[in-house]
Amino acid sequence: MATRVLETEGQVCPFPLVEAKQAMNGLEIGDELVIGFDCTQATEAIPTWAADNGYPVTHFDRTGDASWTITVQKA
Repeated sequence: MATRVLETEGQVCPFPLVEAKQAMNGLEIGDELVIGFDCTQATEAIPTWAADNGYPVTHFDRTGDASWTITVQKA
């Protein structure tokens, strides 16, 4: 299992989600994508996209006043 880190801080929505989708396409089943972001809308958009695609969210944490990290596993 590999882990890829995607830093999208400073990008406005929907770009963190767009980049996450592209990054997930390059992963193998079982790999994890760790996404760092500071777009408030992505706190709902990324988990919803993950659930809609059957990708488990294995970690979701607030890392600052307006920043988060979420880990999504490719299933």
